[in-house]
Amino acid sequence: MASGPLRLMLIAGEPSGDALGAELLRALAQIAGRRIEAFGVGGGAMALAGHQSLFDMTELSVMGVAEVLPRLPQLQLRIAQTVGQALQARPDMLITIDSPDFCFRVARQVRKYAPEIPIVHYVAPQIWAWRRGRARKIARYVDLVLALLPFEPPLFTAAGLPCRFAGHPVVTRTPTAQAGQDFRARHAIPADAPLLGVLPGSRGGEISRLLTPFTGAIHRLSQTLPEMQIFCATLPHVAAQVRDAASRWPGRVILTEDNEQKLAGFAACDAALAASGTVSLELAACGVPHIVAYRVSSLTAMVARRVLQISHVNLVNLILNESLIPELLQQDCTAENLALELGLLLQPPRPSPDAERQREGMRRALEKLGAGQTPPSLRAAQFVLDLLASREVAAE
Repeated sequence: MASGPLRLMLIAGEPSGDALGAELLRALAQIAGRRIEAFGVGGGAMALAGHQSLFDMTELSVMGVAEVLPRLPQLQLRIAQTVGQALQARPDMLITIDSPDFCFRVARQVRKYAPEIPIVHYVAPQIWAWRRGRARKIARYVDLVLALLPFEPPLFTAAGLPCRFAGHPVVTRTPTAQAGQDFRARHAIPADAPLLGVLPGSRGGEISRLLTPFTGAIHRLSQTLPEMQIFCATLPHVAAQVRDAASRWPGRVILTEDNEQKLAGFAACDAALAASGTVSLELAACGVPHIVAYRVSSLTAMVARRVLQISHVNLVNLILNESLIPELLQQDCTAENLALELGLLLQPPRPSPDAERQREGMRRALEKLGAGQTPPSLRAAQFVLDLLASREVAAE
């Protein structure tokens, strides 16, 4: 392998990708044997790992047809700036992380104007959910996909796009049982008091749509469980929005923006109500029975109904291929329905049969995600270095 610094351009568009990018950079620094120079687009976690961002990553945290369209001119400007940086800097590799709407637009342009730059996409796009034919198109401008889910690689390799299962980082983010006990002690939460986790999402739009049914469900639950306390985890860029809603929830609310405190709080929870997404895997890793809910705009929902090819949206359910975690989506996402499903998990005697059934299924899902194996970030880093090495050999 060549000497000198390894110059990597990494692009992440949302908090989960920022965390993945930071872990990947630390893993590369550990095993590359070379100094890493990292730049591109990222957030605070990647910055702490030595990454220099071209602009604030939060500008890219939009989702859905109705949400993207009003901001399209600004997104197009950021795409052009990002491509321009890649063409000027000519990195040893471009690594795009999740956020396919932004990342793939950048990758296509970089491949067109600088085909010598190898491109890796970290977090396989969900072709299993819709438009499986996309894999052949992606293969035109991506050299390798790193997958988080075990059932994804065959779908890409069948389309001629190399794909490796790195494992899901959630398996490395599991707090101990003691962490949950310590959290309760620190916040003076009685051992027999039900603690409900509330996770309304990471984007302003999804939070706005979910806070009304979430708040209604919390009020209903408090009538039958007056001793219930609430733990709410959020992120700095939406904290004010969540904090305002939480001020109207009954009972005591413990709110945090800190990731370590989030995981400790999860370990202390008896059940959780969450926006559908990766947080479901985090809850599973912490052994927290939960339900997921989601609402999108009517336009986005109409498009989704026409293109989705899956019977589940929850990742735990998809990994297990069974309906383990209740999914309350669109018109089913009502305060009444949420309270009813949560009641099955929280009503005494605790733990309920429904909660125990979830815990057993979540343990099986974690095994499939690579729990107990080489950390996913190290696996991903090795795949990146292997691709670089193969390119260098081919060039000799």
